[in-house]
Amino acid sequence: MRSIRPLLAATGLVAALALTATACGPTEDEGADKPAATASASAAGGTDKGSGLPAGLADKLKKHGIDPDKWRDGEWKNWDKDKWLREAKDFVNPVIEGLWKPDRMKSAKDPAKTMSAGDLSGDRGVTDPEPRPVTAEREKTPYHDYAAPVGKVFFDSPKGHMVCSGTVVKDPEHPRKSNLVWTAGHCVHAGSAGGWYRNIVFVPAYNDQGKSAAALENAQPQEIAPYGAYWADWASTSGEWIKDGGPTGGEGAPYDYAVLHVKPEHGTKSLEETVGNALAVNFDAPEVSQISAMGAWGYPAAPPYDGLIMHKCVDRPGRLSISPATPTMYRIGCTMTGGSSGGGWFSEGSDGKLALVSNTSIGPVTSGWLAGPHLGEGAEQIFTMMSEKYGAQ
Repeated sequence: MRSIRPLLAATGLVAALALTATACGPTEDEGADKPAATASASAAGGTDKGSGLPAGLADKLKKHGIDPDKWRDGEWKNWDKDKWLREAKDFVNPVIEGLWKPDRMKSAKDPAKTMSAGDLSGDRGVTDPEPRPVTAEREKTPYHDYAAPVGKVFFDSPKGHMVCSGTVVKDPEHPRKSNLVWTAGHCVHAGSAGGWYRNIVFVPAYNDQGKSAAALENAQPQEIAPYGAYWADWASTSGEWIKDGGPTGGEGAPYDYAVLHVKPEHGTKSLEETVGNALAVNFDAPEVSQISAMGAWGYPAAPPYDGLIMHKCVDRPGRLSISPATPTMYRIGCTMTGGSSGGGWFSEGSDGKLALVSNTSIGPVTSGWLAGPHLGEGAEQIFTMMSEKYGAQ
């Protein structure tokens, strides 16, 4: 019989995430219905006269043989191999005003293939028995009162406009003014078969009131995106994901994490100031046996879910080994599906405070469990670089 301890711990974990929420709701001047602004040209060193893009971005596109004058007019839809920027240093994500309208957000698809279980034959003898499914529970509304740091990540891929989940995380170099978002590597980069995705934005507290599709039929922008859209002006993922990540996770799955630095499409306040809080990241989480409960939050979009409602699962974690050559992953029982990819996993530390310790990476096609990477030295290096180099932008 399964111990009741995880259930008791789960109650505390859910309460703890609620305590991280802001007491302030969306304000009128932060709504997404106002005219959008382009990325700061002054921060990028001026504006390219022809394209209107920040000069640094325009120069980078030109360097790769891409005409910046045509980018906003649809050239970004060109996914030819020689046009698809792949290397870590090549990330570009120019703001396209008004691209992510409510209907476009609602119709975004989950990256389903990345949610396949893949080949688990690489078991090193450290994979625990498959957990029993834990039925995902709807988060209480309004989301900004119960899970303020959680939101959705939207992006464009060769297969269309897609959606993942993400979490606002604290920036050590910029206390209380973080613009950093944690998500999965496969939500920003295609891995070994491709390059960086495009038009990447983060929308905190998406569908804040948890309304149904019918209720959102003629929704105003602020109902869908109460705090607006935050465009990623830089993203970093692991070299292992870029090299080995595949449609089913592959040997890149244990390194399937990413950090975004974002700026508002409209406004100047930091993301953390706007939503009211952010989660610390713990790169030194204890062994699985010492964690009584771990919770995953996100917006599942594959059936039977529709991507509109935030859900959560809490379970005692186990271990999952993908390959003898890669680190062991965390695994919990959870019925969330694609779309929850990238959503944060939280656990209480020895100090009793809640912290992000992983993110949703893979799960079986039939759902029932999720797995996420253990965040170690490599993840910490990426996070530190993002904080020190891009946090002040």
